[in-house]
Order: sequence, then structure tokens, then C-alpha cells
Amino acid sequence: MIDRINQAARRIPNTVLYLLGALPFLWLVWLTATGAIGPDPVKYIERHAGLWGLQLLIATLAITPLRRIGLNLVRMRRALGLLSFFYILLHFVTWIVLDMGLDGGQIIGALWKRPYILIGFAAFVAMIPLALTSNNLAIRRIGPKAWSRLHKLTYLIAIGGVVHYLLLVKVVTLQPAIYAVVVLGLLGLRLVPRADGRAVPN
Repeated sequence: MIDRINQAARRIPNTVLYLLGALPFLWLVWLTATGAIGPDPVKYIERHAGLWGLQLLIATLAITPLRRIGLNLVRMRRALGLLSFFYILLHFVTWIVLDMGLDGGQIIGALWKRPYILIGFAAFVAMIPLALTSNNLAIRRIGPKAWSRLHKLTYLIAIGGVVHYLLLVKVVTLQPAIYAVVVLGLLGLRLVPRADGRAVPN
């Protein structure tokens, strides 16, 4: 069964992954164009773009644990990571342009007064070098080892994203708690030695 899944995954072009990843964005565009997005479209876009970005980031983190059971989806990791960055970027741009109105004083004040915004902003900034180096040319230029070390920032970004979400909702409900448990679980699995004694892959 796993071999069949691996074979099917290898046959899926990256273009298909990006097209599928664009569907939530196109859905937002459709809702906005038809006026069906609700009474507070800015908050709706912010919330959903942020959640989609976090979900795609979690999917990226899941690639390594899945390899332990023989499910090899590594070739999808770059697409998932870039799609995650796209939605987090949309989340940030919506906040800074539509919510804050590009008001520098208001933006700085929000970063200073609301820790969850500062943490989310820091996680977003940390994603930028990862997005910029998610290509073969960057791997060749900085070297695979340095590239691998740089992309371990994904772990801190995921933690920052979850903390941002937990502080944002103020009262922890089931959904943000699940996100937190899943992220911590996926990171914790990386600390568990493999049964064959080999190093855990990135």
C-alpha cells in the first residue's frame, strides 16, 4: 500500500501541487467578488490565510516522520513550504495594508503592545530566507549542509506560529490546542532515535 502511494506521489507534477494549493486563495477571491465573504472581510481573510499557512507548514513538518513508516513525500516538501509562505504572506499583507492601513505608527504600536503580533511577525520574517533559498541554485551556492541548517528555522517558525495563534485566541479552545499538540508532536518525533540507529533525516 505504501509503495503504491509513493509511486503515485512521484507521478504528481509540482504544477498540480501548486494549482491545488492555490484553490483556497481562489476561493477567497470568489467570496470577495461575490460579496459572500461576510460582514468583516479583512478579518476573514486574515484568519483563513493564517490558518492555511499554518496547516501547510504542519504538512511540511510531517514529511520527515512519514518517512519513518516508508511514506516518501520529500519531493512535495518544497511546494508545501512555498505555499505555506504564500498564505502567511497574504495573512501579513492583509493585516498591514487593509487592517493597519500602512500606518507606520499604528503598526509599531501594535507590535509593541501585543506580543502575539510581534511573535507572528518574527516567524514571518524568519520564513523569508527559507522561501528565497527554496531552489536548487541556492542549495548549490550555499552548500547542502549550510542550507539544511538554515532550513531548520522551520522548527522555530512552526512554534512561533502556534504561539501566535494561541495568544491570538486568548481563550484556548480545542482547535488551537490541537495545532499546538500536533506541532510539538512532530518536532518531538525528530528527537526519537531510529530503530536502525541511523541519524534521523531532516
